[in-house]
Amino acid sequence: MLNEFLYVQDTPKKGRAVFTSETISEDTIIEISPVIVMTKEERTYLDKTLLHDYIFEWGEQQDQCCMALGLIPIYNHSYTSNCEYYMDFEEQMILIKTVRKVDAGEELTINYNRDWNDDKKVWFDVEDK
Repeated sequence: MLNEFLYVQDTPKKGRAVFTSETISEDTIIEISPVIVMTKEERTYLDKTLLHDYIFEWGEQQDQCCMALGLIPIYNHSYTSNCEYYMDFEEQMILIKTVRKVDAGEELTINYNRDWNDDKKVWFDVEDK
């Protein structure tokens, strides 16, 4: 499920990003996407490519990885994101849900640490607004 009000636009500092053309209320599921699950061994190859920056750790023990389909790989990181993601290991899906009201024209962000307000440093330099 991909909502029609989502769109991708280039940003000056973060590259492509996901935005909304409509105001979205808090606790709204805005995207549900299937994932392609890969093994720990397959991840060693992915980590040597550009895909490293777009995969998610996967599984109860985080011993696998996955590539999400849809727009999910394009959501940028923020330590105070306006969305969070949930992993459904059984159904092999990731869903994105707002954690607060998001205004039309606003970039939609997730915290790559999983919890929307987790301030643990990520593996790259971040300019967080």
